[in-house]
Amino acid sequence: MSEQEQAEIRREFARLKQDHADFDAAIDAMIASGCDPLRIQRMKKKKLALKDRLKELEDRLIPDIIA
Repeated sequence: MSEQEQAEIRREFARLKQDHADFDAAIDAMIASGCDPLRIQRMKKKKLALKDRLKELEDRLIPDIIA
């Protein structure tokens, strides 16, 4: 993987990490305000999808080491 590809992945990782934190804050605010539980559940599902994508990017950056 080239340095440019790694830099691109790192930028996307950082952006998604911030989005994940924003979702977390939004969910906490929704819970505190007594928002509709269905909306909260949808937000949590989106947050989980972001977490999965973060894990996928992390796996691309850190190669498997066969012991």
